[in-house]
Amino acid sequence: MYLTEEQIAEYEDKGYVLVKNMLTADELAVLESALQDLGKHDGPEVSREADGSPHVVYGMHALDERFSALAHHPKLVGAAEELLHQQIYVHQSRVNIKQKGGAIVDWHQDFGTYHRVDGVPEPKGLMISILLDECTPCNAPLMCVPRTQHAGIVQEASVNKNAEDHGAAAKYRYDIPHETLDRLVKENGLEAITGPAGSILFMNMNVVHGSTVNITPLRRTILYLNVCTIDNRGTAFARPEYLAARDFSPIIPGEADVLSKFATA
Repeated sequence: MYLTEEQIAEYEDKGYVLVKNMLTADELAVLESALQDLGKHDGPEVSREADGSPHVVYGMHALDERFSALAHHPKLVGAAEELLHQQIYVHQSRVNIKQKGGAIVDWHQDFGTYHRVDGVPEPKGLMISILLDECTPCNAPLMCVPRTQHAGIVQEASVNKNAEDHGAAAKYRYDIPHETLDRLVKENGLEAITGPAGSILFMNMNVVHGSTVNITPLRRTILYLNVCTIDNRGTAFARPEYLAARDFSPIIPGEADVLSKFATA
């Protein structure tokens, strides 16, 4: 097993579980090198801050073989299959770099977009978040409302045309109004996801989450692999492929060194 019974129980209760130090220092170094190369990519997959620095790069697993290797890492695939009880495919992947002053990500459910826009039938999937940097209470960590995987799609959510990042990610994101968030937090609480680099968060795609602006000089980079079970395919294709999958092939896990081998290549 890749996850302990306690970790699986925590996921089933809260809708997410953070597993610390899943990746080694060598594997993190490989991903950091890939990140630096990816930031130079010039294409529609890259969303940039006002100063031109990359903020989000979509479709990372299709742009770089090292990120593709990450998607086949046996620890990630094995843990995801233990939680979902099926094989998985990548619905979306991305890099989110929060430098000082980086844009906020308002409160939402990933499934809100995947269902309404991409036609994904059910919330049978995960947001797998790989912490490339240490996430602390200070550098704008991801925040989650536990147990909201049971809330279904928040009906009050809507696309906010006035969102700071509407020209990029928020164009398709269904943000949750403050009144609804207030109720959900009063009912369930709120948790900041903090941990050392190399930790991985496995989160049900229906969990309400968001993050604020990073006002520190400490970078906060998270790599995301959003996966669905292979019987839970998108049926609408309004978004480009780097935002929503066309390939529903199951991910076949690689060898244990699928990522670390690039450290000595």
